Amino acid sequence: MPYDLEPRLLRAFAAVAEELHFTRAAARLYIAQQALSRDIQRLEKAVGATLFTRTTRAVSLTAEGARLLPYVRHVLAAYDELAAVQAGESRPLLVDVGGPVSTGQRVVTAARAAAPGLEFVARYHSGLTGAAEDILAGRLDVSFGRIAGLAPEVRDRLDHLPVRLERMAVLLREDHPLAGHDAVPVGALRGETVYAGAGNPATAEWTDLATRLFDGHGIVMAEPFPGIEGAEEFVRVVRKRGWSVLASVEFIEVPGMALRPLVEPVPLSPVSMVWRRGLRHPGVDALRTAAQELGASQRWMRPAGWGWLPPADAEAMGVVG
Repeated sequence: MPYDLEPRLLRAFAAVAEELHFTRAAARLYIAQQALSRDIQRLEKAVGATLFTRTTRAVSLTAEGARLLPYVRHVLAAYDELAAVQAGESRPLLVDVGGPVSTGQRVVTAARAAAPGLEFVARYHSGLTGAAEDILAGRLDVSFGRIAGLAPEVRDRLDHLPVRLERMAVLLREDHPLAGHDAVPVGALRGETVYAGAGNPATAEWTDLATRLFDGHGIVMAEPFPGIEGAEEFVRVVRKRGWSVLASVEFIEVPGMALRPLVEPVPLSPVSMVWRRGLRHPGVDALRTAAQELGASQRWMRPAGWGWLPPADAEAMGVVG
């Protein structure tokens, strides 16, 4: 195998190996499919082996491709680390905080105050599933969300820091019979249709958590709906459709609606800080420090009224007892 393979060819190989689909891999790399195919052919010629089996219906790794993939990932991680070192503190860190009212936003605000020489650029796209894809593709640095809801092969390429166990809540119309309560028992939502992101692939981990909570309580998941971008659009859609919404206690204010914490049991939403394994950047260190300090002062990992948390989430968050 030659020693001077271009990083572009390796990134092309990794993208196709992970997507097992040339069109999706090309979109992920922001290049034409024909250019991607040429890069794969160049790499196969350079290594002297066929790396993919292609049919009209499927793409799969050959034995040689599967053998090569972990080495390529190591090389690309080294390139990314080198780029981060060269960029130093000058490169802004792109952080998906989910929403303007969120645990992630509070961590970023604290990190900005503690490290004013660094630049943290916040974006507001809900959903760790979608954010994780962007992190692994190099389009995003850090996000926040439910790590246990990601596929194992995705989690294996990410690092995470447990940050908070958020109390879950329900967003209700102000004239809803339950809106007059200080808190809403989960069982009181029996027969209620509740929106939890179904139909939005970027928030699949949240919809999965909702499904686990709704099971056995007779709560109906709202029908799939396209992903909603932005707080203003979210408010418009929710009010127009009259949904109740599964949320957490850290949530935007929606005119005409009331946010009420859930009880009996108290369901918890696990929030981790998530970044690509091997990423070195002073901004990541500042965010980790801010998250740990906020968590300690606010008792984020030990909320009052401890209640419901799926076993896989408890394990991922390091919760014992």
